[in-house]
Amino acid sequence: MELFLAQPRGFCAGVTRAIETVNFALEKFGSPVYIRHSIVHNQHVIDEFKKKGAIFVETLQDVPKGSRVIFSAHGISPAVRKEAEARNLKVVDATCPLVSKVHLEAIRYAKQGYSIILVGHKGHVEVEGTAGEAPDQTIIMESKDELAGLKVIDPAKVIVLTQTTLSIDDTQEIIGALKKKFPQLIEPPKGDICDATQNRQDAVKYLAEFCDLVLVVGDPSSSNSNQLKEVASKK
Repeated sequence: MELFLAQPRGFCAGVTRAIETVNFALEKFGSPVYIRHSIVHNQHVIDEFKKKGAIFVETLQDVPKGSRVIFSAHGISPAVRKEAEARNLKVVDATCPLVSKVHLEAIRYAKQGYSIILVGHKGHVEVEGTAGEAPDQTIIMESKDELAGLKVIDPAKVIVLTQTTLSIDDTQEIIGALKKKFPQLIEPPKGDICDATQNRQDAVKYLAEFCDLVLVVGDPSSSNSNQLKEVASKK
C-alpha cells in the first residue's frame, strides 16, 4: 500500500493563532479561563485545554461576572460583545482576522443601505456572528434552492458575503446564480473563503484523482473537515 500526504495540511494560521492565544492566557493568568464556544472545532484540542483549566461555555451567562473570557476563532456578534461589557468580563478576542474582515464588510455595506446575502450554514457560530453585525439587513443562504423565494429591498443594492470555510465550488455556483437574479450584485474585492481552506481543498482534489481512498483526519463538527470530505467524494 502506498500512502500520500496532502500538502498543505493541518491547522490554518487562524486556528494556530487561536490555540496560541488560549495557551498564552492560561500561562499568564492561570485557570480558570472561560472560553465561549469551542475555541476551534477540534475535540482533541478542546480536551487538552480542559486539562489545563479552561472552561468552555456556550453562553456568557455561565461565566461569573468579572471573569476572563476568550472569544473563539469563529467571531461574535455585537450583542455578545455588549453582554460581555455588561457583565464586566475581561475579554481576550481570538477571532480569526479573516472572519473579522467579513464582519467589517458587513458593517460597511449595511451603513450604505445594502442588503447582505450571507452564504453559509445556518446555525454555525461564525455565520451567527457575522449576521449579528446587521441582522435586519442580512439574509443567510445555504443553497441556490433558496433563490426563488429570495427577496431584497432594492435589487440594485445587494452584496454577497460568505462563511470562510465553505466549499469553493459550491459557493461559486451559488454566487453565479445570485448574479443572474441580481445583475448588480457586489462581491468583496477579495473573496471571503480562507486561502488555507482553498489550498487544502485543491490538494484533496488532486489526491482524489488517483487515490482509491482519501482519509480526512478532522473533527466531525469542523466545517473545514466536512468540506474536504465533500470535495473528495465528488471525484
